[in-house]
Amino acid sequence: MRPKKSILCVDDNEQTLSVRKFLLETRGYRVFTAVSGQEAIDIFCSTHIDLVLTDLGLPQMDGNALIARLKEISSEVPMILTSNIVRAGERSHCADAFLAKGACNPAELIERIRVMSARKRGPRKAVPVNPVPIQLTA
Repeated sequence: MRPKKSILCVDDNEQTLSVRKFLLETRGYRVFTAVSGQEAIDIFCSTHIDLVLTDLGLPQMDGNALIARLKEISSEVPMILTSNIVRAGERSHCADAFLAKGACNPAELIERIRVMSARKRGPRKAVPVNPVPIQLTA
């Protein structure tokens, strides 16, 4: 049995956080939650995290600044930024992916998380194939 992937969800809206936590836990993920950037940094530094999902609008430190800080700590961890204010491409961000809130359904969110957490593992190693000896007849 594979170990569960750990996801850090960050949002200052506790209802949204609760829904995401439930959605992800029922899909087999271990979910850590934070309502502020500093709380997220503390969890990220003390726990093995496979993926970060954060809202742009956070108190004291916006999601983009949080991702920039977390990338300084561990650049290989995939990070997704969500927002209902800014559309993708309208503002530069440090995230590996941007999802507009309300523009993607839960199934699309789960699929994006699945793909991005698999990417962190890297490509699968090629399995060497033993060549079948060819018998020549004369």
